[in-house]
Amino acid sequence: MVGLQQKQRRTAVLFALGAVLSVLVFFAVYGRAPLDVANDAFCRGGYIEKDIQQHYAGWLFYRENALGFPFCVTNAVNAPAGVSVAYTDSIPLLAALLRPVSNAVGGTFQYFGWFTLICFALQGGFGALLCGLFCESVPACAAGSLLFSTSPILIERAFRHTSLGAQWLVLAALYCYFCGRRQGRFGFPLLFAVNLLAVGIHPYFLPMTYAVTLALLLEYAVTTRHCGKPAVFLGCNLAATAVLGWALGLLYGTATSGGQALYGYFSMNLNALWNPAGVNGVLYSRFLPAQNQVGGNYDAFAYLGLGVLIALPVAMFAARGRLAGMLRRHWALCAVFAVLTAFAVSHVITANGVTLATLPLPASLIKLFSVFRSGGRLFWPVYYTLVLAAFAGLARLPRGTVWITAAVVVQLWDISPALMQRHEAMVQAQQADAFPTALESDFWQAASGYETLYSVQGLQDDALHLALFAADNGMTTNDPFAARYDEAALEAQRADLLAGLAEGQLAQNALYLFQDEGDFLQAVEPVQNAAWCGRVTSRDGSCSWYVIAPGLQGRTFDALCTPYGENYPLRLADYTDALWNRGVLDSTRKTVCFKDSPFARRKLQNAQYLCAGGQSYRIAELDDHDAGWLMVTLQINDATILWDQELTTQ
Repeated sequence: MVGLQQKQRRTAVLFALGAVLSVLVFFAVYGRAPLDVANDAFCRGGYIEKDIQQHYAGWLFYRENALGFPFCVTNAVNAPAGVSVAYTDSIPLLAALLRPVSNAVGGTFQYFGWFTLICFALQGGFGALLCGLFCESVPACAAGSLLFSTSPILIERAFRHTSLGAQWLVLAALYCYFCGRRQGRFGFPLLFAVNLLAVGIHPYFLPMTYAVTLALLLEYAVTTRHCGKPAVFLGCNLAATAVLGWALGLLYGTATSGGQALYGYFSMNLNALWNPAGVNGVLYSRFLPAQNQVGGNYDAFAYLGLGVLIALPVAMFAARGRLAGMLRRHWALCAVFAVLTAFAVSHVITANGVTLATLPLPASLIKLFSVFRSGGRLFWPVYYTLVLAAFAGLARLPRGTVWITAAVVVQLWDISPALMQRHEAMVQAQQADAFPTALESDFWQAASGYETLYSVQGLQDDALHLALFAADNGMTTNDPFAARYDEAALEAQRADLLAGLAEGQLAQNALYLFQDEGDFLQAVEPVQNAAWCGRVTSRDGSCSWYVIAPGLQGRTFDALCTPYGENYPLRLADYTDALWNRGVLDSTRKTVCFKDSPFARRKLQNAQYLCAGGQSYRIAELDDHDAGWLMVTLQINDATILWDQELTTQ
């Protein structure tokens, strides 16, 4: 009994030390500002990239939407079908639990700061417990916990993809695995809870935690020759996970599409473990240079840090006599790790800046695997096991605490530039102009009173600020602003909207947005007298929206707005393929193209000149044989000078 109490006390001390050290890391990097629930500046400003704006907008839509079942479904996005905020990465379990609290408190309420702080505490706590399984020294385990709480993949994700900061789920699953192997058991309530929580935080954790769970159950079943109880445990855990996922809306609708990148694009480069290049040029090493990457390799960032990279070969050499035996004992864990690694590398095998091979996969498998299309993330259980192996190897050396401390010092010194850059990025994200909105025209103030925002064609420029605009003004929108949605249903709805506009039908409480000018010009004619129609740009001209705003006809807005009418300018179609470059035929550079529309035909038919910048270019030929396009051949040396120009005709 005394021995058990001492063991429990040691476990509590280790967890507390690791958690405290990790909390200190959090405050050093991110400060206290994110813990103010009424401070959403870093959510709106964007941290490192704009994704957190999507996460926060999903919460805002859900918070103001009528409560229903399944929970966490908001009909304000992807209207009228709605979507679960799991697909806006808004941490659905927290959204459901904190909605009553936020409504009681009122005003601005964000939970991303506290969530990340708790994730850091649990990361450090479980990191210390893992170290404690392989080392008796409490100071050494506390130091080792810093290898987990300052993990580059944790720092890279925290606040950038807030829900993916819950990497403690992987550490907790690994802790249960190693405890289970030592104790000859599998029925850990903690392991059951970890798998359950994974679905409520982010579905990407499910294959990671369940892979570790499956390894423990398989090894237990083979060792004891008892399969019944492990099978029941797994079945009950899967059933509970499915029920919670259903209750939180993960199974709601047919949210299976979103984005053009399929499985294989966000794959793990073979240089990932020693490539310190993070997102937006952040370098996680003082000593190692950035390596080249291909496509979406950046999302599979997995730099181990110099301390771990040095310690790993030392640990492997020291364990060379025992290595084969360890691999045999942990055969199931090795097997699931091989699968996770293969999935992370994918069938598109990349090394540095080269694609070495693209292995043939059936289209059905690519579609299935694209459910987890950012497959490089599934390497994380292997990643953290490598970190643990580096620690355990050093712990077995004479004066292991000294070697562990040295490795931690090297690790922290190596990644310190990235920690400082992340700190500076959080300071910047507290300012409103970290990712400045392009919704600068006074038109948007007039448009704030609409009840619905229709995305008629394409995802719009500065889409996430549009999401915040809609959420702040209590609008519903058919745009999903989500990682997953029913793409076919959205396109069908957009086709219905275009058909209605063609018949002159306008919803007076709805703002219509187009991304493509040609489609706008095709749709605007029948409704131009019942709405303000035209182009709205950002101040720097980098973003454009083509809008139909019922009820605002006759209104005059600032210089960022160009109303539609006979004086509205023509622009080249921004079309590029093997023959055309931004609307200019490559072979001659004398022929340009426009999308066919009644407006473009009126302007071009019977016109003799196309004019831009005070110059006139004679029209030699107008060709409309290619359906949907008007091709104009000019007497001009190089029509690329017409790119981005406002054109008129004579």
